[in-house]
Amino acid sequence: MSKIIASAAIRGAHSIVNRAGKDYEEALEKWGPDQKVGFPNTAYYLPVIYGMLGIGVEKIGDMKEVIERCRLLLPPLVREKMHLPYLGPVLDAGMATLFADEIIEAIRYLKDPGFYLTGEEVTDNQIWLGAADDVILRKRGVEFVDGTAPGFAVILGSAPDPQKAKDVAEELQKKNLYVFMHADNKGVRFSEQLVEAGVQVGWPTRLVPFGPDPTSVCFAAGFAVRAAMSFGGLKAGEFRKILIYNKDRIFAFAMALGLVTDEWYAQAAGAINFGFPTIADTPIPEILPTGVCTYEHVVSNVPYDQLVSKAIEVRGLKVTISEVPVPVSYGPAFEGERVRKDDLYLECGGGKSKAVEWATTKEMNEVEDGKIELFGPDITDVEAGSRLPLAIVAEFAGRKMQDDFEPILERQIHHFINYAQGMMHIGQRDIAWVRIAKDAVEKGLALKDIGSILHAKFHEDFGAIFDKVQVKLYTEDEKVNEILESARGVYAIRDSRIEGMTDEGTDTFYSCTLCQSFAPSHVCIISPERTGLCGAYNWMDCKASNEINPTGPNQPVDKGECLDQKLGQWKGCNDFLFKASRGALDHYNFYSIVHDPMTTCGCCECIAAILPLCNGIMTVDRDFRDMTPCGMKFTTLAGTIGGGFSAPGFVGHGKYNITQRKWLSGDGGIKRLVWMPKHLKEEIGPRLKKEAEEMGVPGLLDMIADETVGTSEEEILPFLQEKGHPALSMDPLL
Repeated sequence: MSKIIASAAIRGAHSIVNRAGKDYEEALEKWGPDQKVGFPNTAYYLPVIYGMLGIGVEKIGDMKEVIERCRLLLPPLVREKMHLPYLGPVLDAGMATLFADEIIEAIRYLKDPGFYLTGEEVTDNQIWLGAADDVILRKRGVEFVDGTAPGFAVILGSAPDPQKAKDVAEELQKKNLYVFMHADNKGVRFSEQLVEAGVQVGWPTRLVPFGPDPTSVCFAAGFAVRAAMSFGGLKAGEFRKILIYNKDRIFAFAMALGLVTDEWYAQAAGAINFGFPTIADTPIPEILPTGVCTYEHVVSNVPYDQLVSKAIEVRGLKVTISEVPVPVSYGPAFEGERVRKDDLYLECGGGKSKAVEWATTKEMNEVEDGKIELFGPDITDVEAGSRLPLAIVAEFAGRKMQDDFEPILERQIHHFINYAQGMMHIGQRDIAWVRIAKDAVEKGLALKDIGSILHAKFHEDFGAIFDKVQVKLYTEDEKVNEILESARGVYAIRDSRIEGMTDEGTDTFYSCTLCQSFAPSHVCIISPERTGLCGAYNWMDCKASNEINPTGPNQPVDKGECLDQKLGQWKGCNDFLFKASRGALDHYNFYSIVHDPMTTCGCCECIAAILPLCNGIMTVDRDFRDMTPCGMKFTTLAGTIGGGFSAPGFVGHGKYNITQRKWLSGDGGIKRLVWMPKHLKEEIGPRLKKEAEEMGVPGLLDMIADETVGTSEEEILPFLQEKGHPALSMDPLL
């Protein structure tokens, strides 16, 4: 163990702990011990402290015990004449540093409430996002479970210039990694360099400027701790299990760019506890033997063109990258990128012109694999700021290809196009909207590149269900109108086919156990009239998934004998549930919230809860952050029932499921729906209105309360009574 590193890390830890102690004393004097503290909208208190020590810091007075624990962990400063080359004291100093970081940052939230933004987006005047709330954790954290995001990079400092910062960030994005940014190097910060270089930062692009100081590293460490507790099912205080989970499951590493200060060394020591190594661009001492980390702990003097590859190698991260032959960077990290008006070169659809997407099946002799054709003007044929109509037609052929797979493949066009840097895609079918940025055109992007993207990604992700695919793109009005008319006819047939399916008319349902890695007893069984609670899978999606991967998470379930037609229970489903939950559950009901409802994981789009006073049911989606009439926010609800439990009175579900005929039909269905957030009501309003009319309550949509009416049962009950809501005259729920 290098004496230089040990000395610096321990000095840095002493400095930060002393600062935390001073901030605590000042806060105690100013606000008193009962002043509430914490990071906004999270059930995990100060998460590193909570996860490692099991201490829930809720008030300033609670910080005293943590400060004392920090001082106990701090080893003495390294002596000049004698140094014992042990890693243990340095790791203790690193952990004390992270605890002290959280104290400092929690007090910062008190002292300067506007210092950090809330949500995922930055603004023109503010880029510091601070601690991720539980909505972001649930939304983004699952990507570390399903492999969409293999890990994250914690960057301290800055690159030599904005272009090098942009190059490093884009290479990390292409590897699908998140980038968490902190601290400065001689007054320059990596995140600010990216902004200067015209790069969009924020959660949607996976470039997250947590904070300007080294202490904001605790937000990255806290994200890792919360991931272990939320998705790994670990409990507060199980520090060893949490650290091992992160070493084995969260492939993160630190990048120290520029002059490494004592405080940086201390933060790096904290990261090593998690198995996260540090890679530096300057010639600092190294820690090359393996031990806590998978391979080396500190590697230095790495050239900029090798930084990312070296970091991935040292962390032991296996990254799978699809090689898509386009002249721009490509990967899921660019999916959240926006092409704004000032950056716009070409726009197709979005109400400004017609745009349509259509996946269709052809005979084998009609398709030439990889053939890409453009009919009409290309990007280079129009001036910047132009609009064109656009039809994208993907034609598939194969022995296993089925008509049922077409909408599954068609929906992927949205993601695949969005993965290209400088391209923005919104919508689907005949309401698609594509924007292409000037920078992408300058790099040589053409419309035929859309075909190259689709050909490569369709084969990579869905090659098991077809043999050949060719892509045709049209930008001529007459031809686009012709494609549009044909596609709409197919859409109508598809919708009637899917809408016409019933649970009674289907002998086979499908399972989804994708979320068992963080909710071990959760088993989602998806039927035609009950989509997956994540909202991402319906019956046809699962059928296609099973065709693609017969041994994967979407298995056919023979529903067998009907045990309860009203509540929705079948013997075959119960048998599958018992086996798939490893004996944790032997039955549940598809259509009830009151009687043994289906299990819920942390990925649900919405959570429904009964409201006894109103004799009804409310539902809330994860984008609504405020209090609900059941007395809990979404984050609290998800933390309470989201671990794979069957919790009578509560159940997770998808947004689309609300408008399916069988949604909670065993308890009265949508006639029981008395409250939901306004934006959700607007989003599903047309479908909900149609379903209500078919059920004989045509005015139901206007009878449902939202937050503008109230957020407690007592506040919304008079509204329901005034409107004559049907739930009030139905049989008691309980």
